[in-house]
Amino acid sequence: MKTTILLFTRDLRVHDHPALHAACEDAENVVPLFVLDDALLASPAGAPNRVRFLLDGLDDLRKSLHERGAELVVRRGDPVAETLALARHHDAGRVHLSDDVSEYARRRRERLEREIAVAVHPGVTVVPPGAVTPVSGDHYKVFTPYFRAWSGLRWRPVLPAPEAVRVPSGLEPGIDLATFDVAGVSPDLMPGGEGAGRERVRAWLRDHLAEYEDGHDDLPGDRTSRLSPYLRFGCVSPLELATAARGREGGFGFARQLAWRDFHHQVTAAFPRINRDDYRPRDDARWHDDEDALEAWRQGRTGYPIVDAGMRQLLREGFMHNRARMITASFLTRNLHIDWRHGLRHFASLLADGDVPNNAGNWQWIAGTGNDTRPNRVMNPLRQASRFDPKGDYVREYVPELEPVSPSFIHTPWKLPAGLRRDLGYPAPIIDPPD
Repeated sequence: MKTTILLFTRDLRVHDHPALHAACEDAENVVPLFVLDDALLASPAGAPNRVRFLLDGLDDLRKSLHERGAELVVRRGDPVAETLALARHHDAGRVHLSDDVSEYARRRRERLEREIAVAVHPGVTVVPPGAVTPVSGDHYKVFTPYFRAWSGLRWRPVLPAPEAVRVPSGLEPGIDLATFDVAGVSPDLMPGGEGAGRERVRAWLRDHLAEYEDGHDDLPGDRTSRLSPYLRFGCVSPLELATAARGREGGFGFARQLAWRDFHHQVTAAFPRINRDDYRPRDDARWHDDEDALEAWRQGRTGYPIVDAGMRQLLREGFMHNRARMITASFLTRNLHIDWRHGLRHFASLLADGDVPNNAGNWQWIAGTGNDTRPNRVMNPLRQASRFDPKGDYVREYVPELEPVSPSFIHTPWKLPAGLRRDLGYPAPIIDPPD
């Protein structure tokens, strides 16, 4: 075959990219393509932080392809229509792309398959969703048996980046990414792109992986990898990351977290409406609407410092520590009794990762409608604060009005004398403190 199309989606890298590797072997010339979908940009998926992170990733990918003698074609519109138009222009006989699990990805693939040969490849997860299945049923509903099967599987080899990518002569790059002006980006958002992601991987594996298993829940220590946005956009290969961590001190605990990510993807492959419908319906009559409480939670003004710190970290950075995600989600669903879908939408509006399978899967897990084997689990925010932020350093970082409060009162400022409380300018709890 003379020419083939490589359609990038959320796999913005050149290292360990099976679709790129196959496209280079498949044809004399490859047309690397990314299509900015107006429908997605106008939807919750087009949240400013993710658009900014995406543009960084595309700019970095374009530079990586330039180094290999190639060009990244960026177009805007319907991905299927733009792909087919480019295929006709270059007489391309096949489209290569990384497989994915969302309804959107499935519809895109099926529409392409009606018009042109399509080859799908792994690369979004460590283990493809259908690679391990239970004896009965199409997917694992409980994590522990899934993790056993996942751990026993032989992984595919990590692929090197190609030294060169041949493209047709006269290939037009399309949209100038510098023309995009994204408003409403969090002030401390991390930079996107494969280069930034790989540098973060190297530094974190070298300096912090050994501490991960014991320290990943430590809120002020911030010993998580912060790689979730890079994994969400495929700037970092999940398989390459898992392979690098496996066998090192701390690697088992970190690999287990990557397995959780794969677990949610295989659940979503079987239940693609995971971001809309209860995976396990509870018919919970306690869900109720309270716009004032919901807005206080969104803005980090609930009067519960550990909750507010997490919500303000999200506003400031487009990121939230995983333990704080659990605490804030539990507070919304278990203490305020507000439907998990409201929380999901707010997280999706700000998170640089905002990966549908993991964001929705984790929200449902916390709400008791997902894959938790203890669906009535409640995370007491005060106990969580005492355990994972004992001196209140995480709270002081993100709730500066509480900076002068001593560790004895940092998580319960409502117990301070009335005059001191007024001077702080911090709100009273919006609901009575739990026992």
